[in-house]
Amino acid sequence: MVKNNAKKLGKSHRFGDLVAIMRTLLGEKGCRWDKSQNHKTLIKYLREESAEVEDAIRREDWNNLKEELGDLMLQIVFHSVLAERENLFDIKDVLREINSKLVRRHPHVFGGKKAETPAEVLENWNRIKLREKGKGK
Repeated sequence: MVKNNAKKLGKSHRFGDLVAIMRTLLGEKGCRWDKSQNHKTLIKYLREESAEVEDAIRREDWNNLKEELGDLMLQIVFHSVLAERENLFDIKDVLREINSKLVRRHPHVFGGKKAETPAEVLENWNRIKLREKGKGK
């Protein structure tokens, strides 16, 4: 079944297909290297991919940025699928968290708060963040 879908999955642009590919790689008949990884062994790859994204941006190499963002996204999905296998959380939980955070921290867009300048937006973001972490008013 995996081989039958490989051509189709290799050309897909759907996020769910990326998650399915990663689940297959970590599955019973998956990749030995991928299956030997854990959150800590992947730290160096997460850092490396983040640095490569930064480098592509600094060089304004947009074709390379596209590739590097994909590699960084892979790291996020890899960690999420590992966590799913450990019954910690899954990719839907990750997406739910970031969606909720973006709405909460943009009350000038999704609520009635005013923020006229980028500096005011950042000030609100930081104030909300501190409050959420239990360190602010």
